[in-house]
Amino acid sequence: MRMLNRGRSRTERVRALLVAAGAGAATLLICTAVSLVDTRNEGSSLTALALTLLALPVAGLVHQANRLASATRERRLAGLRLAGATPRDVRLLSALEGGWLALSGSLAGALIYLITHLSGPMVQVPVVLILVTLSGVVSGARAGRHVISSPLGLVRRSRLRGPRKTDLLLTVAGVGLVVLPLLMTKGYFRIPVPFGGYGLAVSMAAGLVLVLFGVTLATTWLIRLYARRAGRRARSPEMLLAARLVEADPRAWARALSVVSLTVFFAAAAGAQQAGVGAYWHAHALVDLALLVALVTSAVALVVHQAEELIDHQRSFAALAASGVPERALGAVLVRQAFVAALPVCAVAALVGTLAVILPLGDIYQVRWLGWAGARAVAVAGIGVLAAVLVALAARPLLRGALRLDKLRA
Repeated sequence: MRMLNRGRSRTERVRALLVAAGAGAATLLICTAVSLVDTRNEGSSLTALALTLLALPVAGLVHQANRLASATRERRLAGLRLAGATPRDVRLLSALEGGWLALSGSLAGALIYLITHLSGPMVQVPVVLILVTLSGVVSGARAGRHVISSPLGLVRRSRLRGPRKTDLLLTVAGVGLVVLPLLMTKGYFRIPVPFGGYGLAVSMAAGLVLVLFGVTLATTWLIRLYARRAGRRARSPEMLLAARLVEADPRAWARALSVVSLTVFFAAAAGAQQAGVGAYWHAHALVDLALLVALVTSAVALVVHQAEELIDHQRSFAALAASGVPERALGAVLVRQAFVAALPVCAVAALVGTLAVILPLGDIYQVRWLGWAGARAVAVAGIGVLAAVLVALAARPLLRGALRLDKLRA
């Protein structure tokens, strides 16, 4: 690790600082959220939800930064291979680096929590420290599995994986964990939920996690179908190339947009819940503020993904530029890629987030609230698509660096 970190560029130092800061922020937010959970106080629970919303996009950003790091340390990774390191050793170093950065950042976040919450609960701090550190290790190991280092350099190995039926099963299982406990307590059977309110909260939380993962992965189907349709109806070379690029690897775009879809999902769900519950306006305002910050974090994660995409396709783009394709046309390809991939993802996330609130509360949810919930869902879906397009526009400097003729070298 000392050899790997020797002579790091300013960009890599910033990336390492970003990973550590993200781990620290996630630790601080999760510890604070756990201390605020109170099943007897809906306002405190909503505040805890707002803090959790901030932690999840930060975690996604950290993983994207780890993926990018595996493809930017070419010279030092090749040096390690010349020194006798095996590909397994290189992946192990990536895991150790990810775990070390996560541990150092989470220790700083835990220290800030202990200082600012001297009278609050502390039992969750070591658990959160362990979970954040393990997540850093797993993220570093998984981020390096698509990279093969050799003494001659570094090769990106991306397995193009299409949609899978198990993705839909995750969504169905998540919806069941959310809806069934509510039907047990509010339906005709009146079956008691194990462990009472805490059992209900754990079941619904696990269900929401499965729904989020399921929706993120299942949108691969929609991304591929929409990209295929957009390619067939393309009226410009830029749109055709963008649609074919998205259609070739829809799962990567679904993974990259998972942070945006998470934000859109919770924003739509919060809007549907706010329409039906007028109290706790301060907690609702905090949730909306958390969603705004989460959207900004999602945009940063998309910038990292755009950089990774340009690294993967830099030779193809450089060849197009060398053949006479103007830089402006290639920039339009990036924008259309973001639009084609983000539109189905954000639309499905907004729809599922709204239904996740309306369906369990169908017996008390009034028709006049549907207008606000629907308008909020459409608005947040549009904002998500707009954020993806703006990120593609902001990636023009990265594209300019990928179009240099030296990228054509073997």
